[in-house]
Amino acid sequence: MDEDGGIRRTDGQNGAMTATRRMRELDRAEALRLVATVSLGRIVFTQQALPAVRPVNHLVEGEDIIVRIHDDGALASLVAPADVPGVVVAYEADAIDPVTHLGWSVVVTGYACPVTDADEAARFASLLRPWVGHPMTRALRIRPDLVTGFRLEAERTRSESAGLG
Repeated sequence: MDEDGGIRRTDGQNGAMTATRRMRELDRAEALRLVATVSLGRIVFTQQALPAVRPVNHLVEGEDIIVRIHDDGALASLVAPADVPGVVVAYEADAIDPVTHLGWSVVVTGYACPVTDADEAARFASLLRPWVGHPMTRALRIRPDLVTGFRLEAERTRSESAGLG
């Protein structure tokens, strides 16, 4: 709240009216295509029986999302034993303009399993740049089961719809 008891807006508009927006659901193919256009997302996983979230960089290969991990990091706990299909995770990526609030958001839910092929892991290591100086020794592959997403779009005005704007 500000000193006058009002709510302080984080978009700097101080109560100005924003354009009307509508939310359009994305199909699986469009959602995954959009995730591939950005390099940053958030992985949601379980750590000590509680939900945890970490920002990570990623790449998309086919429908799979690839992230790098290092041995002593929190994400190292996601490496499941070889006899299970992986560890259930969610992965979220988005691109939403902070002023107009237009953009998109996608959530992928699926199984994360380690990339075990050494050549494939080396290729991913060369494509994904680490944020910190830790050597990234392994990669995780997230195989999507459920892909949901939406796009926030400006609502067209009557004059635009009639071809006048």
